[in-house]
Amino acid sequence: MPPTMSRMGDVLAGFHAVWEFESDSVLIRYERGIRTPRLFQTLGARRIPLTALEDVTLAAGRRGTVVLRAEPRPGADPLMDAADGQLKEGCDPYRLVLPAERETLAEYYADELRPRLTESGPADRHLVAPPAAPLQFKAYDGKASFDGSAVRFRWSWTGASSAKWKAGDRSYPVADLGGVEWRSPELFEGHLRLLPREPDATAVRPPQPDQDPAAVVFGLGYGPVHESLPFAAAVLAAVRSASPPTPVTVPAPRRDPADIADRIRHLGELHQAGLVTDEEFSVKKAQLLAEL
Repeated sequence: MPPTMSRMGDVLAGFHAVWEFESDSVLIRYERGIRTPRLFQTLGARRIPLTALEDVTLAAGRRGTVVLRAEPRPGADPLMDAADGQLKEGCDPYRLVLPAERETLAEYYADELRPRLTESGPADRHLVAPPAAPLQFKAYDGKASFDGSAVRFRWSWTGASSAKWKAGDRSYPVADLGGVEWRSPELFEGHLRLLPREPDATAVRPPQPDQDPAAVVFGLGYGPVHESLPFAAAVLAAVRSASPPTPVTVPAPRRDPADIADRIRHLGELHQAGLVTDEEFSVKKAQLLAEL
């Protein structure tokens, strides 16, 4: 006889993860094996309140497996909100793949869970904890960092467009943001774009991500899912829980003189190539020197 779920701590082990059933939640612990998707390894463990789920299904999988899947409510999990349906099946953190011989046990737990899922429809707030800040990752055209209160983009002199160099490194307080747009690096033209709290009514459409100072673009080996998606989820969760916007002053960090010299050198190359005007060159060079 399978154990009753009225007892705390029942577990169901599958490939890459173990589900531990509690009275009000499911604790998912992901393995760190070499074959485990890197997103799972980054997530480590996640506690999913039952109020964040609206269904649980069991279906046949591939090559002698069955798949138990919890269905999160829209808006309940910042990770799934940020992913916006772009995750591949094998990287779905709500799927538990088991050997076919455990189908009866999996069906038992599914039947036990369903009556406990009393909520459905969109959630009015995030119910699953987001990845914890600080977080950072390297994009193709810069480095992105998030300390819980502001997102910072620091442009790469080898990858950033002249438009981003002209704009300079950027800092975006959470209070000024309205959302996040994440496009998987596994798709064409992947990027992370920060959306303003109050969009510009005069703008017809946002610029291409490689020209937008509020976006970083991905590339081969830059902005991988296991780094950029948790980052996007953490920012989105902070934006959703932020209070109404208030003036925020973020002090500019002191810069390494060698880094400033590299940036001025690159700025000079853009100037010589005709991509930066004399006035823009003088203004930007003065700004860089002022950061020393």
